[in-house]
Amino acid sequence: MKYDTSSELAFFVLLAKKASLSATARELNITPPAVTKRLAQLEQRLGVRLVNRTTRTVSLTNEGELYLAHASRILDEIREMEEQVAATRDAPKGLLRVNATLGFGRTTVAPLISTYARRYPDVAVQLQLTDRPLNLVEEAFDLGIRFGELPDSRLSARKVMSNRRFLCASPAYLKQFGEPKTPHDLVQHRCILHRQNDDAHGIWRLTKGRKTETVKVDGTLSSNDGDVVQNWALDGHGILMRSEWDVARYLESGRLQVVLKDYRPAPADLFVYYPNRRNLPAKVRTFIDFLADSLNAK
Repeated sequence: MKYDTSSELAFFVLLAKKASLSATARELNITPPAVTKRLAQLEQRLGVRLVNRTTRTVSLTNEGELYLAHASRILDEIREMEEQVAATRDAPKGLLRVNATLGFGRTTVAPLISTYARRYPDVAVQLQLTDRPLNLVEEAFDLGIRFGELPDSRLSARKVMSNRRFLCASPAYLKQFGEPKTPHDLVQHRCILHRQNDDAHGIWRLTKGRKTETVKVDGTLSSNDGDVVQNWALDGHGILMRSEWDVARYLESGRLQVVLKDYRPAPADLFVYYPNRRNLPAKVRTFIDFLADSLNAK
């Protein structure tokens, strides 16, 4: 009897990810008994038990964990080999899976993808917007678009746009409560907090020259949505830390004013992250170049 090794590896990786026979069956569009039979045949061929079964879920045995680790690595190498071969062709094609932040992804990345899709009609783009960065390797995404650096050694990164950050507030707020003169003055002010990823809540680090001051600020309003906190600042509710990309038009119009001009928060430069590869597929390479060219032309 002949076995399709790569198919069996992919089957087991999917089963391990879903941790459920029925969920795996739905993903493969087959019946749960067919999944059970396929797993039993795999275990019989290897002569070991790979999973512990319960009525609803499955968990990996030690042998299953070992098989999964090797299977994932082998499938990654096969995928990379195929992408390297395909990359020799000039025309990008295939599925491109992109992860981006909620606000920036909706207002900026999505319209750029619309233009990219017209230029490269053979590329099918799948965009997923999340408030937190996904594990690109485990979730099989081609690239992620995020502000700030991500600490993952399995990823490569390219900065596609410089992006300073400012402390700002509306003229109405500053007229009522005054303008802070030093970072410590922020403790006495109403600050609007943008909750992002796992950043320490309410900790602002401001640099002047070579000196960095850390201030624990507080406020009654906070959100994980950048547009929400920005609108609160425009409504005069407090002082906000926001990037140049987001507030430039409001600073220019005077609806927001920079405070503590001599002090700068860490920049929120925009990066594209992608799994380490010796040769990027044409679909990834062209998309990153297109993104960088488009954003820096604005």
